[in-house]
Amino acid sequence: MNPFEDTVQRLRETFHTGRTRPAEFRAAQLRALGRFLQDNKQLLQEALAQDLKKSAFESEVSEISISQGEINLALKNLQAWMKDEEVPKNLATQLDSAFIRKEPFGLVLIIAPWNYPLNLILMPLVGALAAGNCVVLKPSEISKNTEKALVEVLPRYLDQSCFAVVQGGPEETQQLLEHKFDYIFFTGSSQVGKIIMAAAAKHLTPVTLELGGKNPCYIDDNCDPQTVANRVAWFRYFNTGQTCVAPDYILCSPMMQEKLVPALQSAITRFYGEDPRSSPDLGRIISDKHFQRLRGLLSCGRVAIGGQSDESDRYIAPTVLVDVAETEPVMQEEIFGPILPIMNVRSLDEAVDFINRREKPLALYAFSLSDQVVKQVLARTSSGGFCGNDGFMHLTLSSLPFGGVGASGMGGYHGKFSFDTFSHHRACLLRSAGMEKVYSIRYPPYSPRNVKLLLTAMDTQGFSCTLL
Repeated sequence: MNPFEDTVQRLRETFHTGRTRPAEFRAAQLRALGRFLQDNKQLLQEALAQDLKKSAFESEVSEISISQGEINLALKNLQAWMKDEEVPKNLATQLDSAFIRKEPFGLVLIIAPWNYPLNLILMPLVGALAAGNCVVLKPSEISKNTEKALVEVLPRYLDQSCFAVVQGGPEETQQLLEHKFDYIFFTGSSQVGKIIMAAAAKHLTPVTLELGGKNPCYIDDNCDPQTVANRVAWFRYFNTGQTCVAPDYILCSPMMQEKLVPALQSAITRFYGEDPRSSPDLGRIISDKHFQRLRGLLSCGRVAIGGQSDESDRYIAPTVLVDVAETEPVMQEEIFGPILPIMNVRSLDEAVDFINRREKPLALYAFSLSDQVVKQVLARTSSGGFCGNDGFMHLTLSSLPFGGVGASGMGGYHGKFSFDTFSHHRACLLRSAGMEKVYSIRYPPYSPRNVKLLLTAMDTQGFSCTLL
């Protein structure tokens, strides 16, 4: 028997009772989620430190506070988000009520990764709860201490009749995916994303896939090298580089590279000291498997900065590689670690061509003192998100959707976008039971006069409908 049979059945039965639909219930669950963060802040920080050696600063900024902010935003706007959305009407429907109703999908599955094991499970959960769904959460088994906190503590705060946290690795995830869900939200690698999408297709289940890719960072000659180095180094080595939107490689001219490498060295030293290994602000690689993969990438190109590693501590120094060939592994896979390769290009056109020959990235960055250069990169490329003259600060805006395009994913969330992602937008038209004489012009036998009247009614104000 499938080990998740009872859980899935229980949650689906709860949803059919309508328990999760009222605004009061949704708000109560969101407030409870906020209490979970407040009451267990120290526990969660300790778990993150054990899993990733994540500093209290990084845990606060990128995991706890950002999740609490998402909860607060949802609570503040829940009534407005849930409200039926009136839509324009044509002449044929002027006496009717036409609106979009945001209704929950039903039972949703959220599968989270290990690199931001709190943020990337709670942020979509906020949207799912706000939208009135029942939820199965599947945290990553790799970030085992955070998983333990979520499994043992979070259920004490949320209504267990409509919410569950399940454990397991790839085998258990496959068993979970055998069940029909009404929506699946997955964050992780492109390879696993394909497995998720194939499983969802068997049940025609809609999905959001937050994947990754190699995020380009174009640096124009018209830049202050130290300012750029400060910003790039912080975002590249934040969370030890284990960030899906981190700059994955730099494109710049040889002349800019000569200025940029010493500037990056200066930034790294100021951030992490002469011996980054002893810095309390630099984390560690999540697992032995990922450490070995990353250490193999250190042989690509030539090490200009860093390159040191220690298997016993899963430590890899903040590293910059130069003289890298496009065919080398470090330029063929998402790095997901504290390694930054630099590729040389001779012009903006060459950089744009290089970017466009590859899969569309999750994020793209451009640095220049010229607004026109930044705008050209934006206009001539495609990516999930874009930021000019900084790193992934676009993620801090709940007014912007976060998501990929093409190979880097599909769908988006954060803020109201999360609520919309987990809501079915139901098209509704309410008509009077009377007025049959007026509506009878659409019935056979058809006549040229009635066709003209009907088309006029449907086309007024530029709106049309396909069936009355």
